[in-house]
Amino acid sequence: MPAKLDPDAAAVYKAFQDAGRPAYEDLSADEARAYYLAARVVSNPEPRELASVQSIAIPGPAGDIPARSYTPKTLRQESGLSPALVFFHGGGWVIGNLDTHDVVCRAIADEGQLIVISVDYRLAPEHKFPAAVDDAIAATQWIADNARKLGMDPERLCVGGDSAGGNLSAVVAIHARDHGGPMLAGQVLIYPATDFAMSHPSHSEPETSVLLTHSVIRWFRDHYLSASHDAEDWRASPARVETLAGLPPAFVITAGADPLRDEGDEYARRLADAGVPVQHRTYPGQFHGFFTMGKLLQQANVAVTEIGDWLKAL
Repeated sequence: MPAKLDPDAAAVYKAFQDAGRPAYEDLSADEARAYYLAARVVSNPEPRELASVQSIAIPGPAGDIPARSYTPKTLRQESGLSPALVFFHGGGWVIGNLDTHDVVCRAIADEGQLIVISVDYRLAPEHKFPAAVDDAIAATQWIADNARKLGMDPERLCVGGDSAGGNLSAVVAIHARDHGGPMLAGQVLIYPATDFAMSHPSHSEPETSVLLTHSVIRWFRDHYLSASHDAEDWRASPARVETLAGLPPAFVITAGADPLRDEGDEYARRLADAGVPVQHRTYPGQFHGFFTMGKLLQQANVAVTEIGDWLKAL
């Protein structure tokens, strides 16, 4: 399914090419993180003003996990408790942090009128699989256990994230289903990575090798996984789990010019086939990563609004 970029996405892609930025796979992990962090200044929209933004520390399997809590000015509440979203940032499990996704967390909190807690899980290659998974599961469980103290309704707790964060969200949802909780009200999967087999057609189409190129995906994979057999573990490839039945309702976003497009589309179909309520939104003219680029890409702002509307309707 050849992809054609929207005019604004094509212009952004050309600007990145003209800037002569080095490919991540030619950099060290620390250098790649610095480039990714710097890029947000160019592409992120203005941060929304919220009622409060607070740093918190969540006990984890290898020490405290840094996190950030976002409370919007307009907050939905019942009996003094609010719905909440545990957010996991993207970045191939190698790059990204609380700051790279600060603006989108603010926007989701504002649009969804709920508390967002962004989790800064451990990154590879310093901490290989399943360190990020272990942190994501532990953080979600702790937030659920302490929800009322945090002003949140434990029965209206969702998980979500983009790319690698979408992968972690899917894994957390499966783990919660299979291990007695916490009960999750929903999952937001923004162009999620679901299968390290990387055998879907979109992993080899030239039109999808945009910003998130086919080669940089392999670079992320090689940093994250310790051995080839890790790719078969459902905690790395949630599509490998035996059944998706019984998972919480899902909002799934996929982009046309994205190597992860086909596996995201397939995961959404499988969720629906398993009886899970799914809203699947496709952006055929956008590339992987567009969601954080609201300053340059109007479709990113549309996506944030649609996620907010879906969260409010849960």
